[in-house]
This record gives sequence, structure tokens and C-alpha cells, in this order.
Amino acid sequence: MTEPRSLETAARPEGLRRVAIDPVSRVEGHGKVTLLLDQDRRVQQARLHIVEFRGFESFIVGRPYWEVPVMVQRLCGICPVSHHLAACKALDQALGVPRVPRTAQAMRELMHHGQIMQSHALHFFHLSSPDLLFGFDSEDGRRDIVGVAAAHPEIARQGVALRKYGQEVIRLTAGKRVHGTGAVPGGVNRHLTRAERDGLLADAPAMLAACERAVDLVARLHAQNPALYERFGSFRSNWLSLVGADGGLALYDGVLRARDADGANLLDGADPQRYLDLIEEQTRPWTYMKFPHLKALGAQAGWYRVGPLARVQNCDFISTPRAEAQRRRFLAHGPAHATLAYHWARMIEMLHAMELIAEQLHDEALLGGVLAAPLPGPAAPGTLREGVGVLEAPRGTLIHHYQVGDDDLISWCNLIVSTTHNNQAMNESVRSVAREYFDGREITPALLSRIEVAIRAYDPCLSCATHALGQMPLEVNLVDADGAWCEGLLRHGDGRLEHQSRAPGTAPGPA
Repeated sequence: MTEPRSLETAARPEGLRRVAIDPVSRVEGHGKVTLLLDQDRRVQQARLHIVEFRGFESFIVGRPYWEVPVMVQRLCGICPVSHHLAACKALDQALGVPRVPRTAQAMRELMHHGQIMQSHALHFFHLSSPDLLFGFDSEDGRRDIVGVAAAHPEIARQGVALRKYGQEVIRLTAGKRVHGTGAVPGGVNRHLTRAERDGLLADAPAMLAACERAVDLVARLHAQNPALYERFGSFRSNWLSLVGADGGLALYDGVLRARDADGANLLDGADPQRYLDLIEEQTRPWTYMKFPHLKALGAQAGWYRVGPLARVQNCDFISTPRAEAQRRRFLAHGPAHATLAYHWARMIEMLHAMELIAEQLHDEALLGGVLAAPLPGPAAPGTLREGVGVLEAPRGTLIHHYQVGDDDLISWCNLIVSTTHNNQAMNESVRSVAREYFDGREITPALLSRIEVAIRAYDPCLSCATHALGQMPLEVNLVDADGAWCEGLLRHGDGRLEHQSRAPGTAPGPA
């Protein structure tokens, strides 16, 4: 196995200049990037800083367990369903409900697949398609969803329709499009009505066709510039995801599988309840986001990527025929290590989720049946109940872990969200892109654009990973080894670029 490269050589590198990109735009949450340059102004390190913190793992401690599935959704407004369901799965285990009733399972899975679909549609069409359709160097005023609607109205309408359908699935299963309450420890609290089910079924053929067109679109973009899509932000890494017991793609339930860059299994069939035996996290002083890795390989060699690109390559097959045909088409190009390949894999998964929705809507269990398993009575004094909930959120493997005391209050919590798993990989993508596109002489809009494109391909949810929220215009600063500000480039909220400069050695900060 070829070991992934480490991003850190020293906690405080000496003699390196810093290029700071703050904040990163068109992602969920607030972060900045620093590039550290050596004496020859070559990029030596890249750091994706997560600069805000809210601490969900601490402040849900002491809350009654039944509040948690609703509370943790506030981690994020983009993927609340994923946290809602992962929390319920963890509490099922803690309360001794290893398997919820069939109706509850059907409703939860339908809710989850609606979430996969709407989130993938939002990310690709609204956030990433402007980069891919117009090019990385197109003007900022054009490179957004409004620009897509003007230049490619059919593509924009397609994205809106797909997301709307996914949100409707969520509304009908969870009660609301955002921050619903449909899942509860032990099951769910609602059925679909026949009219609701039939309405979703009526639109399913059009949505399936739209998903297939989305896969064809990203495949066509790849074919138009294969060198870019195979080179941009490319590096070798390990991969981690859930798979089914049969090795198929698994989004809601499964076992853990990790593979190396050559496709060899590092672990397989691992029980997600044992994740602490397999994965550990490290902290670093310049970011609030942790760095997970496989224990057996250590921090230097054990980091990995998660999400659509990991899942599509980690599984042995996809159970639905249209998505499986597209997966084979995708893999015909060989193993994908480039960052932009995430978009192609993401659209394959969206098609798979829609195929599953179309199948599941025929399940009569959605319309009636036992909603929830009976929960146990009060715990014996001194009893500590514990459970782990793992599923594949849109951005990758999501882990919720809770301990519940005999007073029914949460006594301990650990969350490893998808973007946290991808932390070191995102840093590596930034470094790969910066080394190729930073000329060592000046900060350019092209550099900013490409670094953001690399980060955005992971569909990062910094709000989930650090429990923070915020979005602002983009600013890049060059700071010399003594900490003196030398040069800056500011992109205002209206798209205007403002270049600022000052002689090296003067006081830090622009004039």
C-alpha cells in the first residue's frame, strides 16, 4: 500500500510565509485556508482552519434522551435528517431496541433516501454546477445558481425539481422539510396516507429520468476535459464507508469497510458499534475540527476519505439497476483519486436513492402497521446504557454515540460527522491544487477559485463538523515570516475584487 502523505511537519513551521484565504464561500459553515510557503515561495503545507465552535457534544449532556433526536438536527439546516436518524439509531441500541418495527424501518429509510436525494441535488446544481459549467475562471457575478438559471435554464429547473421532490419525501415522513420530528427512539410517529404515497409515486418516473440526465451531464463534463477531471486535486488515499453484509452499497444500515488506494481491504465486516476500536481522532492547535484515522495504521498512514466517491468504489455493487449500470460506466475509467470525481459519484448515488424511493413507495408498511417498539421502564440504579448509531449521510459516514444514565439523561456523547472524516483529505486537496496553481509571486483570483472548488467538491458541512455557522465574502492575505502583512486580495459580497498591498516589514494589516 502507498501511504498517504502527512500534512503536518511541525506544529509551528519556521521560516514559512503564510497565504490566508478567509472565509471559504459556497460551503455550509465558516472556514479559512492558510498556505505556508518556504524561502523559495513554494507551497509546503496547507491548512483548512475551522474557526468557530459551538460544542454540541457538551451541551446535550444532561438533556433527556428523548430530546436528543430533535436537538442534534440543529447541527445543520442542510442535513438535519441524517443527524435525526443517526441519533435515533444510537438510542435504539442504548434502550435495547436492536430492530424497530417494519413500518418504522420503512419510514426511516424512505426519509433517509429523500435526504440523500435533496442534499445531492442541492450541492451539485446550486453550489458546484456553476464551477463546472462556466469554468473556474469565469466571473464571480456569473458563476452562481442565478448564472446557471440564465445560461442553462433547463439544468437549473432540473436541480430545483429534484431537490423539491426530495424535500417533499422528507416533509411527508418527518413532518417538516427541515428539523422534522418523524423519527423517535424505538421507531417513528407517523404513517403516510395513501394520497401522499400516490402523489410521490406519480412523480417518480419524471424524477428517475431527471436523475439519469444528471449523471449523464457530469459524465459529459468529464469527457469534455478528462485531463482536468483526472488531475485536479488528485492524490491517493484510503477509503471508508458502510457496505451491506453482501458487499453492496449501503446507506442506512451496514458494516464498516476500509480499503487502501489500490482497492485492497484494510478492514471489512466490522461492527459499527465497535468503531472506537477501529478509529481514533487527533486534535491540532490551528483548527477546531478533529483528524480521524484508522488505529491500526496510525495517524500518518491511516487517514481516509468518506462520502460518495468512497462509497461507490468501496462497494461490490449497487442493488438498483440504473445506478449499477452508471457505477460500472464510472469505474471503467479505473480507480478515481481526483477530487472532482466526487461529483460524478454523487450523481450516481442520487439516482440510486431515487430508485430506492420508487421501490419503497410500493411497500404497504408505509401506510399502516406498528409505529414504534415498546421502550423499557426505568433503569436500575447505577445502570449506564450505551448505543452507537451509524449511517451514510450525504457527505459520508456519520457516527453518533451516546451514554444514558439511570435518570434517562445523556451522560456522554461523541459525534464523528462526515466532514470530520474528510478533514485531512480536504487539506491534502488544497495542497495539491495550490502547488499546481500558485506561482509563488502573487495571489490571484484563479488561485482562490481553484482552492474553493477543491474544498467544495467534498460538499463539506463545516457547521456539522465544528457545530458552527457563517458565510462571508472571501479574503486572502499574504503574511511574511515575521508576521507582517504584505499583500491582500478582497472579494466583496457584490463580487468586486480589491487588491491591497504594502511594503514588507511594515505593521501587520491592510491600510
